[in-house]
Amino acid sequence: MSLTVRTESGTVTVPDNVLVGIAARAAQHVEGLRVKRRRAVDLEARVVRLSVALPRGEPLVELAGRAQDEVAGALRAMCGIDTTVDIHVGELT
Repeated sequence: MSLTVRTESGTVTVPDNVLVGIAARAAQHVEGLRVKRRRAVDLEARVVRLSVALPRGEPLVELAGRAQDEVAGALRAMCGIDTTVDIHVGELT
């Protein structure tokens, strides 16, 4: 499923894989965080799901919260959509 936005000039379509790429890159702005392969965007529910690896010994909830803020902000700024962001900590590095 793609994000489709109608404007006065026509239609803009952003495929899921591009949205996932935006989300992954935004999450990686958090130092030490690495996005794993398991990731998805559900446009109907307005939810992004990312599995991440975080550094051992660091505050996991704080780092995941920063990643949620980065992802939501990037998708809002670049695509004009508000989303919730589910983070699964799948690995400690």
